[in-house]
Amino acid sequence: MQQRRGGGGVARLAMAVAVLVLAASSAGRCRAQLASGYYAGKCVNGGGGNSSVAVDVESIIHDAVQARLAWDKRMVAGLLHLIFHDCFVAGCDASILLDGPNTEKTAPQNNGIFGYDLIDDIKDTLEKACPGVVSCADIIVAATRDAVGMCGGPRYEVQLGRLDGTVSQAWMAADLPGPDVDIPTAIDMFAKKGLNSFDMAILMGAHTVGVTHCSVIKDRLYNFNGTGEADPSMDPIYVWILTTFACPKSQAFDNIVYLDDPSSILTVDKSYYSQILHRRGVLAVDQKLGDHAATAWMVNFLGTTDFFSSMFPYALNKLAAVDVKTGAAGEIRANCRRTN
Repeated sequence: MQQRRGGGGVARLAMAVAVLVLAASSAGRCRAQLASGYYAGKCVNGGGGNSSVAVDVESIIHDAVQARLAWDKRMVAGLLHLIFHDCFVAGCDASILLDGPNTEKTAPQNNGIFGYDLIDDIKDTLEKACPGVVSCADIIVAATRDAVGMCGGPRYEVQLGRLDGTVSQAWMAADLPGPDVDIPTAIDMFAKKGLNSFDMAILMGAHTVGVTHCSVIKDRLYNFNGTGEADPSMDPIYVWILTTFACPKSQAFDNIVYLDDPSSILTVDKSYYSQILHRRGVLAVDQKLGDHAATAWMVNFLGTTDFFSSMFPYALNKLAAVDVKTGAAGEIRANCRRTN
């Protein structure tokens, strides 16, 4: 387990990270066509003239997310999962929403993603208010922003103005890092998307509200690398808890496993990193993040300071600026599940 640094060490880390973020900010800045308040005055409901009424697009999205979270707190995890799996594959273009044979939605990597119905509901409301104005891609970005802020995370601004993509193929999901990926490979995968290793470490903090299934971690618990034993990088007490209660060998169903401390599983906070520091990373890649020399200091920094809340929005906005569609490369879908 990583040892906590002294106050001076943390201060030096904070300064180093501030420099890193500042240096990377220009490279990760949202594309020129994106803007804060992009939809102001663009959504007008009515027959024109004095009878027309301007509709606040972002308020509609906010209220829909708030209504869903009132009875389904899991939605914050669903939206964070959705935005990452959309943006990391061919950019933030809502291609993951498209239905059909062999689309991204059908790829094994996207099993378990939920929240599609919420995006549909928001899109339906906006299409009634102002048809053909708001993209599905922007709905995902704004809805995620609202859910994070409503679930204990930071409240932040996003830039909107994306178009929806028209191509979605299952094979494209191969771009997504898997639960057992090694850190050097993961760093390379993120770099190909214009995201550095610190962006990666921060974005993995979304696991603070995530879940997996016993089938995904079965080998870590019972047969790590064919040894017939648990992964030695895991806290033995935690292995006992998981094998006794969450994932016993005799389980009849593929039970869910929280990726964070169950006491804060519906709160966007830094506790994910604290879990790793205590050797309780659930997915192999989670614990590798805390053990690998290239990223261990990041986990220590994020787990022992309060910087996660300010850095998470930065990383999410940088992710949301990946390969934004413009002009003839995209469209504004009338229905998020199919192209126009």
